[in-house]
Amino acid sequence: MVYAQQLQQIVDLPFDTETVIFTYGEYEIYVLRPSKLKKNFEGYDPARNFQVWLREGEREFKPNHLRVMIDLYLRVRSTPALKRQLAEAMEAIFAGEDPSKVAGRFPENSFEHFLQPLVITLYLSQLFIIEQAHGYAKESRYNPRTLFYQGWVRQIICTDRDIDNLLISLSRGQPPNVGYTSLSDQNHKKYDPAAPGLWWFS
Repeated sequence: MVYAQQLQQIVDLPFDTETVIFTYGEYEIYVLRPSKLKKNFEGYDPARNFQVWLREGEREFKPNHLRVMIDLYLRVRSTPALKRQLAEAMEAIFAGEDPSKVAGRFPENSFEHFLQPLVITLYLSQLFIIEQAHGYAKESRYNPRTLFYQGWVRQIICTDRDIDNLLISLSRGQPPNVGYTSLSDQNHKKYDPAAPGLWWFS
């Protein structure tokens, strides 16, 4: 489902109900829209808030951004020949494309190591983008606000830093390296609406 359709499906979801977003083998991603928020979610508007859940066999949990980053890191390091193609796939998700169609560009068993099927990573990314763009009420240093997540995805794909150092920085809320966001950020002096695709790729 493309971004606009996925967003509308979430917006139309009644409070305290859930809807399945995508199923693949033993994996199932679903969204829950609670009417009441816990204290640590003060930055969220209840009318815009939703929770992303992942069922993996008998396991059921709320995945976060780190799960996507670990999966991307494993893919790039184990199969560097597909690094650029993976970067293009993630940019396609940020551009609003359908995760199933983007995943279809990769043959089965393309990568030697990964945390979960690629299509699951792509769907989770789409939902995290929706969460940042429409669910989070606090001010962002970026325009669009999704660049915090997008910048980290780009950095994970390209950087030579160790994964533990990267995840510590991300989990502490540190911004991605400006070299992965500046030309895409309307709040940055180097913003360039005509920047070529994958300008950040190295």
